[in-house]
This record gives sequence, C-alpha cells and structure tokens, in this order.
Amino acid sequence: MIIVGMTVLVILLITGLVISSYPIEEKTDDAELSVKGDVVMPSKVSRPGCEEIDRCYIPSSIVIESGKEIIWINEDSAFHSVTSGFYDSPTNLFDSGHLDPFESYTLAFDEKGTFDYFCTLHPWMMGQVIVE
Repeated sequence: MIIVGMTVLVILLITGLVISSYPIEEKTDDAELSVKGDVVMPSKVSRPGCEEIDRCYIPSSIVIESGKEIIWINEDSAFHSVTSGFYDSPTNLFDSGHLDPFESYTLAFDEKGTFDYFCTLHPWMMGQVIVE
C-alpha cells in the first residue's frame, strides 16, 4: 500500500513539473480592456447593508462641471441600474436600463443642479450627481 502511494506521489510530482515547464501565454484581447468608471457599483451591493456604510455606489455623491460626463461601471455579479429620482418617485431624466456585470453607462450632464438616482432592482442603492 505504501509503495502504491509513493508511486502515485512521484507520478503527480513529475506531471506537475512537466506541466509547469511549459510557457504560459498571456491573453491580450482588446475587447476585454476594462473601462475606468467615475462611479462604481462594487461587489455584493445587491444585498441590503451597503447603504448603512454609504458604499452602494462609490462615490455615492459626485461633483462635476456642467458639460462633463460620468461613467458608471457595474463591478458586481448582479444586474443594477442608474435611474434618475428615487425608488418611489423616478423622474425619467435618465435610465441606464439593467446593466450586466461589468457593463458601463455613460451620461453627460449639461445642466447645473442636483440629480438623485437609484437602482430599480435594489431600492437601498442611492446616489447623487451635483453639477456646478
């Protein structure tokens, strides 16, 4: 029994050495370049609790100049949205629709003001854009 175990161990070690001696190619695909977001929906915000530490959208409040755009990126494994207003009273100014994981949404703000937004799927997720 010990001889069989030792034989298996030696085979595994040799196989591991042979496999690890092959060069590993890095995959570089332009289609997989990551988008840099101004506002991020981080992992696990589809569960209540992120609002307690103000981490549902990071940052939850962002100040920009008029005419600038914001890129939101969903880094969670769940669907999210960026929808103007509040969960119980949307304003219909903008709506990203449901964003797949790692999908982004870009919007330019030409008018000054304060624009609240939320996630239609997760009502505890709220953010704000302040345009100066």
